[in-house]
Amino acid sequence: MDEREALSRIAASLPDAGDDAAVVGSTVITTDMLHDRTDFPAGTTRYTAGWRAVGASLSDVAAMGADATAAVAVYADVEFDPATFEAFIDGAVDVCESVGARYVGGDLDQHTEFTTATTAIGETDAPVRRSGARPGETVCVTGTLGRSAAALELFEAEERLERANELFRFPPRVEAGRTLTAHATAMMDSSDGLARSLHQLAAASDVGVEIDRPAVPIDPAVDDVTDTPEDRWRAGTRFGEDFELVCTIPETALETAIDRCPVDLTRIGSVVPADRGVSVDGDPLPDRGYTHGDERA
Repeated sequence: MDEREALSRIAASLPDAGDDAAVVGSTVITTDMLHDRTDFPAGTTRYTAGWRAVGASLSDVAAMGADATAAVAVYADVEFDPATFEAFIDGAVDVCESVGARYVGGDLDQHTEFTTATTAIGETDAPVRRSGARPGETVCVTGTLGRSAAALELFEAEERLERANELFRFPPRVEAGRTLTAHATAMMDSSDGLARSLHQLAAASDVGVEIDRPAVPIDPAVDDVTDTPEDRWRAGTRFGEDFELVCTIPETALETAIDRCPVDLTRIGSVVPADRGVSVDGDPLPDRGYTHGDERA
């Protein structure tokens, strides 16, 4: 049983689950777990690990359109080395400060491999869920895609590790999420990859999506590590863990949303009726991306 099947099994008994974060009153809360073996390639600095782990939870807060307020983390390792532990804390503090939140501590434990579990909270009176998209609206994405895929290639090649770590330290889009709450009808982050995120959003909203392949903003770093257009497309849309925001915006609000968004906001397609499925340039877009308990697509 992989992550998606597990989530589907608990959906009926936990109706607040299913979006990027749970909403309790005006508070949004989310938690993530990352492991050395599956999430931090050899060469990942512990500073980058702290930034990335806490940033993943902050990204969920951003996807709800909330103000990020605080984060905590569990830090477990085979042994406690002062330098690596302090580097993790520095990364966690810095990523929180980058979005106006506070890192306020957590818990320590020993484990068979470096593992961290992070929790972030935020506040909003108007959360943006995945379920509000309607046919006729536009589909947009913030920033660029494929940074993490490019980083992994550099890590595996054991070259340009400083650049790989830089690419791995993504900026959580909290400010963009707050800005887009005035315009977006549905929103989520792209942690599982653009293709899978589009399928998830379409299913939650009971709609279809048509994507314009040339419009998808793939990061220039991907060009440095791929040889073919198909490899470039796969890195930008299936690998995941870019933590950009994927949202739907009414056509009439798109120009204002683009002008006000603090980062690049690109229209990549349109929302269509559900019976037209999820497609790219007229062909079906496979539901492929990152799933815990499964292999990378």
